[in-house]
Amino acid sequence: MSGGAATAQILAANRAFYRALSNGDFAAMDRLWSREGPVSCIHPGRPALAGRDAVMASWRSILARPPAISADQPAVAAHGDVAVVLCVETAGEAAMAATNVFARSAEGWLMIHHHAGPIARRPSPSADRPTTMH
Repeated sequence: MSGGAATAQILAANRAFYRALSNGDFAAMDRLWSREGPVSCIHPGRPALAGRDAVMASWRSILARPPAISADQPAVAAHGDVAVVLCVETAGEAAMAATNVFARSAEGWLMIHHHAGPIARRPSPSADRPTTMH
């Protein structure tokens, strides 16, 4: 698979994550997270969660009252069967730096880690910002 095709698939998985989050769609969120190997998650201001049961329980709780979050400026770094997406999450006036880690599986690119934390100010968008990191 070409780097461009992989990047497009990874970005599609990242968009699906934020769509499930914004829509409060637990079934979609559940399908996006890997069932193979360890998964982890760090929600803003909360302790780290490890293990699929704990991570999915946190999403079930959050998605009961879904936040209005958008993700902008995604940048992908693929490392074989693992990819990192860095982006800026916006919820109202708050901006958060987010790291989403995906692993390639037979089902496609599935999430294995999410971490979001507040940043002091939203970075300015750049029209020429690449979708891949070098």
